[in-house]
Amino acid sequence: MTPFGARLRMLRRQRRLTLKALATHLQVSSAYLSALEHGHRGRPSAGLVHQVNEFFGLIWDEAEELSNLAKLSHPKVSLDTGGLTPEATALANRLAESIHRLSPQTVAAMHGLLDRDVPGEVPGEKPRLRRPAR
Repeated sequence: MTPFGARLRMLRRQRRLTLKALATHLQVSSAYLSALEHGHRGRPSAGLVHQVNEFFGLIWDEAEELSNLAKLSHPKVSLDTGGLTPEATALANRLAESIHRLSPQTVAAMHGLLDRDVPGEVPGEKPRLRRPAR
């Protein structure tokens, strides 16, 4: 499941909507929405994210959060480690091989480690998903 898919499912369930009902309103297939929720489809288009924001009445911070989650929701990530150290390349490969075995607590701890090394971040802040680099 992707971050966007998880949020979409939560919003849909809070309103007690079926996939079919939401799909009809958004003018997409229920199969497509199901694939988005389960992480079997890539990032949704900006237009679809806008439609979801409008449908659920999300504005300001909530709308921006959903947009950011969509940007972080590509289920098949690739990394270019060209020009990086051998250790960085090894880390990328080890993570790719073992990510499916990591517990939610380990994933959260890794977010925390990455957050500590980000300039301008407040130490002790709750780990959160980040925008991809542009």
